[in-house]
Amino acid sequence: MEEEIGSEAHRETGSTKRQDPSLTHASPLFRTQAKEPSSRILRRKVAMQIMTRSVVIACLLPLLGVLSFAATISKTGTFGTPEDTETLTLTLTSTGDVTLQTYGFGGGTNAAGTLISAGGFDPFVGLFSGTGSSATLINGTSDVLSNYTSGCPPAGTVTVGGLKNQCGDVTLQFNGLPAGIYTVLLTDGEYIPNAVFETPAGQLGDGFTDLTAGVFQTCEDANNCNTDSGAWALDITTAAGSPAAEPGDTAVLLLSGLVLVLGRFGERLRK
Repeated sequence: MEEEIGSEAHRETGSTKRQDPSLTHASPLFRTQAKEPSSRILRRKVAMQIMTRSVVIACLLPLLGVLSFAATISKTGTFGTPEDTETLTLTLTSTGDVTLQTYGFGGGTNAAGTLISAGGFDPFVGLFSGTGSSATLINGTSDVLSNYTSGCPPAGTVTVGGLKNQCGDVTLQFNGLPAGIYTVLLTDGEYIPNAVFETPAGQLGDGFTDLTAGVFQTCEDANNCNTDSGAWALDITTAAGSPAAEPGDTAVLLLSGLVLVLGRFGERLRK
């Protein structure tokens, strides 16, 4: 390239003009101006990318505390006995909403896109403030309690004895919960935490009332019962920057998206 530029300079000047010595290809000054070392250009680009990404991250990170977004995690499992329990720890990083939705009894498609088969037990679902035995009940329900909130739809219905279109799944909504740590409890609908019956609200460590007679069953009456399996399915949806600690972290998803965007921006700079 340098030789071509030098030759072109000779052609343009012709024989009637004197060429500036500072512009000859032999001149160190000309070589420096014509082509900067590639290593220096690369270092400059890398420095610009790092500075740009740092500025963008510094501007966006404070917004994590005020952005409103939702995330749902889906859990499934199988109990061996009606006296088994499932607890999940939930952490809200800011004031937000929580929705609990079951699918094990009537089936349906959960938030993960998994088709849940009907035939599991009708569950109790509740939310406690705190963790461990001292966690305090906020609210909980099953289809044998007077405060039952139907989960159908989105869950499906089944025939129990001679009764058609029976719903045994639960939708439980909590709005404006303060930031903190919570415990989600899932049990058989007739294996009920005593905290439900206590005033003021009891604690997770207060034990359970067992109405199951040791079997998974849903009955129309004493002579007409469905034998259920131990399968259960639960979706937990959190909003307003409140990730579920065990199954998934919404903040991590947001930051991952940010890194992806910045990575693609960096690729464009390199081009």
